[in-house]
Amino acid sequence: MRLDEWVKLEQLDLDSVETVVDEKVEDKVTSLKMTRHQKRKIDETHVEVGHEELDAASLREHEEFTKVKNIATIELGRYEIETWYFSPFPPEYNDSLKLYFCEFCLNFMKRKEQLQRHMRKCDLKHPPGDEIYRSGTLSMFEVDGKKNKVYGQNLCYLAKLFLDHKTLYYDVDLFLFYVLCECDDRGCHMVGYFSKEKHSEESYNLACILTLPPYQRKGYGKFLIAFSYELSKKEGKVGTPERPLSDLGLLSYRGYWTRVLLDILKKHKGNISIKELSDMTAIKAEDILTTLQSLELIQYRKGQHVICADPKVLDRHLKAAGRGGLEVDVSKLIWTPYKEQS
Repeated sequence: MRLDEWVKLEQLDLDSVETVVDEKVEDKVTSLKMTRHQKRKIDETHVEVGHEELDAASLREHEEFTKVKNIATIELGRYEIETWYFSPFPPEYNDSLKLYFCEFCLNFMKRKEQLQRHMRKCDLKHPPGDEIYRSGTLSMFEVDGKKNKVYGQNLCYLAKLFLDHKTLYYDVDLFLFYVLCECDDRGCHMVGYFSKEKHSEESYNLACILTLPPYQRKGYGKFLIAFSYELSKKEGKVGTPERPLSDLGLLSYRGYWTRVLLDILKKHKGNISIKELSDMTAIKAEDILTTLQSLELIQYRKGQHVICADPKVLDRHLKAAGRGGLEVDVSKLIWTPYKEQS
């Protein structure tokens, strides 16, 4: 899936094709032929990783709509990045294999000269929102999708190039975007972001999350997840990410939940309830349960859940979960929960 592309006939070297077919292989292929009904049945029971919440018809529609990757590369700041997936750019960009993004306002253009002209006029040096966190060279900006609609839409176009199942493109008014930047004397350069619904009935504290490819494997994804829970703590609510999660998102969340929960279990030697864990971490009780069950650290006895907290077992799981990301220094977070202005 990731980085897939269609190959043109002229790219294939047909002179190297072997025409000798092993009879045993041929028999096997014949025996594997199936009726159309059997194939449909398999298609309907097969669920793509990361698409568990889509039914068979929606999945087919999604695959049909996104099967041709339209933009091959983008230029963003000092990086040229190979894209991973299809993104529904406006029709006038259908003939563009490469797009040039302004790294501050995220406007995109077909040609390098257009970007250079734009950069001479663009007076932004950071995302168009409020800076709510600054620690060392890291900054986090809160961007209101209603106040900065074009920026929000551009961010969604950009993010879809690296997220397979993302569906939000135009309806950005209902979302807040938290954009993480590395800052230097040239400005604040986007590293990644997460979005969050302004009002979520399902306790979602994060809708989409992305670390751009040049900045991956540096702990930024874990930082973004930790940041989303710090916002939930300030709101006095428990939170959970919106499903379905991407494969990389699910990996990051499992690692985060494991590290946070096991650290607390070690300190309390297991003498703590699921409710207390949830209150301390702002992690939803269901996520705590599934994490501890996957680690085989919880049992159901006499009508209640009992947490097993053997220090050696906890240490083993913590080691397997890998190192934590960059720490969120809560003292540097200056933020009040969103309230709709009358």
